[in-house]
Amino acid sequence: MQEALSVLLAKAPAKLAALKTRAEFETAKACYVGPNGEFTAIMKQMGTVPKKQRPAMGKLINEAKGKLQIQLDATLQRIAETERAAQLGPAIDPTLPSPDTGPGTYHPLTLVREEMSRILRKAGFIVIEGPEVETEYYCFDALNTPANHPARDTQDTFYFPTNARFSNVTKKVPEEKYLLRTHTSSVQIRTMLKSKPPIRIVSPGRVYRRDTTDATHSAIFHQLECLYVDKNVTVRNLKALLDYIFVSLLGNDNKVRFRPHYFSYTKPSFEVDLSTSHRSKVKKEWIEIGGCGMVDPAVFEGIGYDPSVWSGYAFGMGLERLAMIIYDIDDIRCLYQNDVRFLRQFSWCSFNENFP
Repeated sequence: MQEALSVLLAKAPAKLAALKTRAEFETAKACYVGPNGEFTAIMKQMGTVPKKQRPAMGKLINEAKGKLQIQLDATLQRIAETERAAQLGPAIDPTLPSPDTGPGTYHPLTLVREEMSRILRKAGFIVIEGPEVETEYYCFDALNTPANHPARDTQDTFYFPTNARFSNVTKKVPEEKYLLRTHTSSVQIRTMLKSKPPIRIVSPGRVYRRDTTDATHSAIFHQLECLYVDKNVTVRNLKALLDYIFVSLLGNDNKVRFRPHYFSYTKPSFEVDLSTSHRSKVKKEWIEIGGCGMVDPAVFEGIGYDPSVWSGYAFGMGLERLAMIIYDIDDIRCLYQNDVRFLRQFSWCSFNENFP
């Protein structure tokens, strides 16, 4: 057996060095250590070795097995490196200038966000942003959202552990929880607490809700919300602004309608529908585009505004929904996959001569 082990270890390096592919390696490995391999056959002879010689012979077999395994591992590593080098192609000189990949372009969501902001700036609104990590006060309490509202449930909202700390977010009470904001309405509360009316702001940004991702839903998406606070603001002003927005964005053949709804921070509240019969990929005559309403007097009272003096409206909508309508995109996941082939389709898109 000792002689057979020596012969096996002596001829193995030459045979393994001749292997070029992973398939050849697996075949050779089976010939050595497989069920019918040479090394396996030698090990099976241990039953014929005298009892006194078995410890010494077992030690020799283990040593031989270790040496053979080292050779097998080295061979597999060599083949893997060869395959990797073939995939990478010729060596790259990092000191050379990179090849020109052509001009870049804005993401469809960026295009829609900037155009919506431009339209609203013309109407006197200013763009305000806020933190994505919020407290329950800014996201729920100040917006008149009751404690038992479904949106506050851990099944609908991403909460942080109770011991989490964030330096850029101020808690109103110590026991408040941190969460990823579910809407950008929290920016409206922050603005009203710092400013006095009249107020005209638009707050675009990323929001988070527990949702199953499919062609029309995502747990992470983008919203754009507006707030207008002044004296004698009415629903008529709200409807006029929304009509102006969608005519500016999509053309004169678009119409907007309101449907009664419930939101905890507006009264009365409405769902906003947009006419889409002229859009090629939209099968419905009307599609829900957002929510709106007159700011609830309870919200004004909570932040120190006198509701007998001040009134206002607020509305919000998803930027993904707008982008899908404008560019005839039928799957929201396309906007997040970073497929350059998809994004290059929008390199020509520009709403006006100043953007992009």
